[in-house]
Amino acid sequence: MDTPGKTIKCKAAVAWAVGKPLSIEEVEVAPPKAHEVRVKVIATGICGTDDHVLTGSFPKVNYPVIPGHEGAGIVESIGEGVTCMKPGDKVIPLCLPQCGECASCLKPNTNCCLKTHLLEPQNLMPDKTSRFTCQGKLVHHFLWISTFSEYTVMPDSTVVKIDDGAPLDKVCLFGCGFSTGYGAALNTAQVTPGSSCAVFGLGGVGLSVVMGCKAAGASQIIGIDINKDKFVTAKELGATECLNPLDYKKPIQEVLVEMTDHGVDYAFEVVGCLDTLTAALASCHMGCGVCVMVGVPPLGSRLSFDPMLLFTGRTLKGSFIGGWKMKDSVPQLVSSYMEGKFKPDILITHTLPFSKISEGFDLLHAGKSIRIVLVF
Repeated sequence: MDTPGKTIKCKAAVAWAVGKPLSIEEVEVAPPKAHEVRVKVIATGICGTDDHVLTGSFPKVNYPVIPGHEGAGIVESIGEGVTCMKPGDKVIPLCLPQCGECASCLKPNTNCCLKTHLLEPQNLMPDKTSRFTCQGKLVHHFLWISTFSEYTVMPDSTVVKIDDGAPLDKVCLFGCGFSTGYGAALNTAQVTPGSSCAVFGLGGVGLSVVMGCKAAGASQIIGIDINKDKFVTAKELGATECLNPLDYKKPIQEVLVEMTDHGVDYAFEVVGCLDTLTAALASCHMGCGVCVMVGVPPLGSRLSFDPMLLFTGRTLKGSFIGGWKMKDSVPQLVSSYMEGKFKPDILITHTLPFSKISEGFDLLHAGKSIRIVLVF
C-alpha cells in the first residue's frame, strides 16, 4: 500500500473524556512532519498508567486522547531531517524522550530529559498540533507516542531502532514496564551482591524489579503483595520468599525488620500508594537502607512521614523509567534479551487482539493478569 505522504485511516482506542471507557474508532493519522516518524504499531502492552489516563489520575492529559505507551512496531514513513531510522525498521516508541540536547540529556547521571510530559505536556506534537483526528475532531497524543493506535506519529526523539530479529509482541515491554522495574534495581538502587531486597507490589513492573535484584546478585528478595496468585511467578523469577501483609497482625515493615538484619538493604515501592511507600521506607535498614519509589502516586497526593526515618541514614530515591537514557539503552536491552540474558516473556500472561482491549482492562482491574499484550 502506497501510504507515505498520505493520511492513513486506521483503528485506535480513544478516551473521549475522564471516566469514559475506551472506544475503538476509525481515526485519521496525518503524515509525519520534519523530525517526525510514523509507525505501524504491531503490539502494545496495557500498563497501569494507561488506566490512570482513563480515570483522570495522570497529570496534564487533554481529552479526547489516544493512550498507550508500551508498544513496538515498524516505521511506515519518516519526515524531513530524520536520519536515525528508515521505513521498514523495527522500532520501540519511548515514553521518555532523549532529545540529546537539554541539560539533563547532557548529564551522564540522569535520564530525565527536559522534554518529558511531567515538565511540558506531550498532548500535542512539538509544533503544538495533532496528527490525529476522529469524527472531524482533534484527538490528542499521549506522551507523544499513543500506541493504542494502529498507526501513530511521534518525534524522532521518542522512538528508537531495535534488532531486526526482535519479536515485537514480546519486546514491546521494553518501552515501559520491564525497563522501569529492571532499571530501578540496577541503575537507581544499584543493588549489590549478597544484599537483601523487598519489593512492594508484584505486578509487571514489580516482577521486573525482582529480576533486576536477582541479576544484581541479591541473596534475599522478598516479594510483598496482597494477591497471592502472583507468588508463584515471583519465586520463579528470583524471589526467595513472598509475604501477604493481610496475613500479619503487625505492620509489614515490622515483619521485614524482624526477618532481616534490622531491615532490608533495598526496598522498592511499585504500587503507587503513599502508605505503602512509607512502609517500604520504614522496612529499610535504619542506617544505610535505600528505598526506591517506582510506582506513580495518585494525582495531587502529598507525602507525609516521620522525618526521623531519614535522620539515621536511610535514603529515599525516585526512579524514572528505570534510570535508563532510553535511546541509548533500549536497543542494548533488546539485544541482551535476544542473547537470552533475561526472559521478560514470563510477564505476559495474556495476548489479545486489539479489538479486545476492554477485556484486557477488565483483566487488569480484576488482578488476573501480569502483563497484557494487544496485537493489531
